[in-house]
Amino acid sequence: MFPLQNNLLIRFFFFCSLGIIFNTGADSKQPENLLESICPKPEFSEPRRRPGTIPRMQYQDPTCRPNRLSTPRAEDFIDLTPVPDRWRIVESLGYPVNWLDPYNGSNPLKGDRPVFGDDWFISLNAVSSSRLEVRDIPTTRVINNDLMDNKSSFRPENQFLFNQNFSFDTVIYKGDTVFRPPEYKFRFTPVINYNQINNGSIIHEESSFAVQSLYAEKYLRDASANYDFDSIRVGIQPFTSDFRGFLLLDQQLGVRLFGTRANNIFQYNFAWLRRFRKNSQNQNDLTRDLPENDVYLANLYWQDLFKLGFMSQFIVAYNRSREKGTGIIADDSFGGQLATFKENAQHDYDVVYFGYNGDGRFGRINLTTSIYYAVGKESKGIFVDRNTDVRALFGAGEISIDFDWFKPRLSALYASGDDDPFDHTAQGFDGISENPIFAGTNFGFFNRQGLPLLGNTINLKRNNTFFNSMRSQADPGQSNFTNPGINMIGLGVDINVLPELRISLEANQTWFDKTAVIEAVLGKQNIARNIGQDISLTAIYRPFVTQNLILSLSAAALIPGKGYQDIYGDGQIPFSIFSNIILSY
Repeated sequence: MFPLQNNLLIRFFFFCSLGIIFNTGADSKQPENLLESICPKPEFSEPRRRPGTIPRMQYQDPTCRPNRLSTPRAEDFIDLTPVPDRWRIVESLGYPVNWLDPYNGSNPLKGDRPVFGDDWFISLNAVSSSRLEVRDIPTTRVINNDLMDNKSSFRPENQFLFNQNFSFDTVIYKGDTVFRPPEYKFRFTPVINYNQINNGSIIHEESSFAVQSLYAEKYLRDASANYDFDSIRVGIQPFTSDFRGFLLLDQQLGVRLFGTRANNIFQYNFAWLRRFRKNSQNQNDLTRDLPENDVYLANLYWQDLFKLGFMSQFIVAYNRSREKGTGIIADDSFGGQLATFKENAQHDYDVVYFGYNGDGRFGRINLTTSIYYAVGKESKGIFVDRNTDVRALFGAGEISIDFDWFKPRLSALYASGDDDPFDHTAQGFDGISENPIFAGTNFGFFNRQGLPLLGNTINLKRNNTFFNSMRSQADPGQSNFTNPGINMIGLGVDINVLPELRISLEANQTWFDKTAVIEAVLGKQNIARNIGQDISLTAIYRPFVTQNLILSLSAAALIPGKGYQDIYGDGQIPFSIFSNIILSY
């Protein structure tokens, strides 16, 4: 009996279990896709937008992408083979080696791949710069050529200038240059120049050859795990003392030790430079008869010192000259006449510049600042026969704001002038070999043009500078701290009309800081401080949005102030119109 009852119970529970299973399966619905059980359905409604906020997109789990690739396995990489280096691997992508065309394919002549060895590169560049200029500037007619009695009458003169430069840059370097500078670097840049000046009655032509760069550079060591480094460079090399070139921006013979620290937060330079004389027409270096004028310089760049995005620079520069008794050459292109200013001789001086420079942005505001204080002694002043002390001050600032394609800016500059040329203190500020990129750069009339003062001997100011330094026309380079100084305030705007076209407008008001020096030189009293208003319009066109072809056209004029008229008379408005074409290959 018990076996029969046990069989009945077993059958009863078996059929009950089947009924439960089938009823459960009938009530539940199987998902069409297995991912539906774990992936939420996407919501197609856009998140609500609120003014001043950015909508947040909902994160989707990667497992909810049914088409994603599976994680690779180690056995999938069994067939790996060595591949070429990062320069030659592009050949398999269809970029062939092309020695003649620098713009298509991989060209070894522009550093796309090593030329010899594993990491020796060569880079060749050719640049043609053609400048045409028409200008009306005051020129002098010497009346009496005695020493301090040299007096001149000024007259406006129309001049036509043509200047052509061909430069060929060759760079050979070793290293991959991804995280650190080259281990070795050699550079040679010769320049061939032709220039012509035509004033209607006299045509002066000149051609010359000069060396713009000739140096060797050696990578010394890694200074940290972040590829901070120390390097040294010896030879004729470009150097700029600050962000805008207020004190020194030139190519000079010298030795430079430079590098970085703290993951590139600090950048430093130690340099010794020996000045070259300049050709007065094309500003190329004259490598013969180096003057005994040395510059010892140290500067430190400090990123984000006061504000994130603003770089500070501290600089000390020692300007030493030992040219006492050397004749001042007035103009090497027109007969090499001696300048008839005081004793026709240079003087010795030791001047130290202490400076701070800043460049960067505070939010949308771009800011550039510069301040220098010059202190030292000179063996004999321009107007006195005894030693004089040098105490001079310089300050400049530029503020601008970017409004998309529109960028207005406000500029101000101050260089102290000497209030008494016959005392024992020279207070006129002068740079070393400056070429400031500021307030319209060299497109403005006052910055671009030199203005005469005494015959064809001494200029009130030289080309490509704001300082009224009263140096020789031939630019022997010796600084002069007995000068009238300058004050300037300017308004400008850069307009990006097209990606290829930029138009710049600039208007600067300039004054002499002091006029006592000019009054002593010209023998006039009560010369006004107002130099005038410098107005310029410039268009720069890059048709390929690159540096390979740059077309520039500029027109500038100086509306004379009372001070300018006291010196040069009530003549017509001086102006300059020039065009420049730069081709780079």
